[in-house]
Amino acid sequence: MFTGVTCKSRVEKLKEDVRLLLINNNQMVPLAQLDLIDDLQRSGLEYHFEKEIKEALDAAISIINRSGRISGVDDLHSTALYFRLLRQHGYFVSQDVDVFSSFMDETGNFMTSLSEDVKGILGLYEALYLAVEGENIMDKAKAFSTRTLKDLSKGNMDPYLAEQVARALEVPSHWRVPWSEAKWYSNAYERREHIKPTLLELAKLNFNVVQATHQGELKEIYKWWKNEGLVENLSFARHRLVECFLWAVGTMFEPQYGCLRKWLTKIINLIILIDDVYDIYGSLDELKQFTDAVDRWDDKKIEHLPDYMKICFLALYGTTDEISSGVQKGRNINIITHLKKVVSTLII
Repeated sequence: MFTGVTCKSRVEKLKEDVRLLLINNNQMVPLAQLDLIDDLQRSGLEYHFEKEIKEALDAAISIINRSGRISGVDDLHSTALYFRLLRQHGYFVSQDVDVFSSFMDETGNFMTSLSEDVKGILGLYEALYLAVEGENIMDKAKAFSTRTLKDLSKGNMDPYLAEQVARALEVPSHWRVPWSEAKWYSNAYERREHIKPTLLELAKLNFNVVQATHQGELKEIYKWWKNEGLVENLSFARHRLVECFLWAVGTMFEPQYGCLRKWLTKIINLIILIDDVYDIYGSLDELKQFTDAVDRWDDKKIEHLPDYMKICFLALYGTTDEISSGVQKGRNINIITHLKKVVSTLII
């Protein structure tokens, strides 16, 4: 359903509509553009708009570098958003820049009146987790925002903000797995006031399209697992295909990285499998021979090993070659020697 022509056509139309929003916001209200970038990022849509987002952040850091401050910003939420987005995308905004000093009193502490600005405090809290060692102002911001949010969470708050605060105190947003965060954020965004219906529709549709892609990849991996004889011949071992695939999705969920997800899932599963062979099933003599075969990367060394060990070695051997061939085809780089060394190190 979500892989058909009609669905893909709708996604492309929505992408163009959101792209126009992104461009128009840049021309009219830069802060609205940053809010939109944040929504796109947390909804799992950022990869569709990398060029536009880079241009917007390049422009923002250029202004800061020229003026020595975040100009045109006078509220805590917007200031923190500037700081967080720039640092998340690799732009270093020094704490020496006049970023948060306007929100501090004459004693050098954050003003207590800020505690009424829930959105601003939440933004500050999220931003401070991108601080680096030795940034004293950010250390103060962490203590102040954490204490304030915990106090605020005990009182009455807008339900949408209350949910955001509780989730942030549990784990800051940019520490979370992007793909699972995208699902949660899209559902939360729908309950927010003044939403952009086009963005919401794109986020939901895109999630389903990418999810369908992931499901197709997992089917391919299971087929490989079964064809290699790993299901029938190694019943003693742990079979964690779905768990390892989800780990790969958490590493890189975007559709264009399908090969990476499949390769990671295969290699991780084979390492788990061989770990079980070493820990609970293989005899000492068999394991010495198997280790020698992996160390030398020589399939002739497995001739006298039991069938289950032959299956493990050949699956590892074939998967390594598959990865090397895929990289050489896509990047014209021969990595087989380095890949063998890495795999051997992981196994033995």
